[in-house]
Amino acid sequence: MHQIIAYIKFLLKSTNQHGVHSPFVYNLLTKSLYKTEKRPAFKTIRAYIKAVRLDNRIISIKDFGAGSRVFNSNERKVSDIAKNAAISSKRALLLNRLTSYLNIETALELGTSLGISSTAITAGNQIKLTTLEGCPETSNIAREYFKKFGLNTITLKVGNFDELLSEEHWRIEIKDVTPALEHQKKQHSLDLIYFDGNHQKEATLIYFNQLLPLAHNDSVFIFDDIHWSKGMEEAWEEIKAHPSVRVSIDSFFWGLVFFREEQEKEHFTLRL
Repeated sequence: MHQIIAYIKFLLKSTNQHGVHSPFVYNLLTKSLYKTEKRPAFKTIRAYIKAVRLDNRIISIKDFGAGSRVFNSNERKVSDIAKNAAISSKRALLLNRLTSYLNIETALELGTSLGISSTAITAGNQIKLTTLEGCPETSNIAREYFKKFGLNTITLKVGNFDELLSEEHWRIEIKDVTPALEHQKKQHSLDLIYFDGNHQKEATLIYFNQLLPLAHNDSVFIFDDIHWSKGMEEAWEEIKAHPSVRVSIDSFFWGLVFFREEQEKEHFTLRL
């Protein structure tokens, strides 16, 4: 019921490119998210999704997050997870267009699941992605399909997020530090961080603040399911109000934040 009410509110507030006066956001919509061209990478993404949706193996899920609203048991078919709990085909293609348009080179994903989002981020793009997953059996499925589809720029790490994020060796060092980054004493950075592993307010805010030092001026953070619950909506409000966040976009299923210091602080509610 919460999500239904939240979606009605979203529809009443949301607009498209015609209600956007920011050149950066307008171009993001018209040159990326609203474009309908077919990228060669789409074939790989669709094939990957088809493969996991046809996989009838049963695995045991270890869930560290907010739990499932679809499944009553931790014993689940891979195909059922792919059809009911994974990112949709439409959103996977959107994510692929976005990462290409923004010239993402280094990325971190919290919550691999079956690897559909990982595939969407990297397919056809020269992106080094580190993806973290808490469930061993789910990660085994993802690792198997990464190998099958030749997605060799993905590094998959398994374990508790808190422990994995405390490690230093997965961070990707900047080769050419810009004066702005040097001034801010940022020794490492990531172009994209995709948050999709724990849909709870406290965890979301902890990970946001913990990973914020890895953002540079052109980074983007994407938060999945920002209207999942009242707590997630509260987390989203705190995130977009943070002084480091200059541009935020609520697309209902995603919350996107940018750190472009050259822009005035603005928030957009947009239909994708």
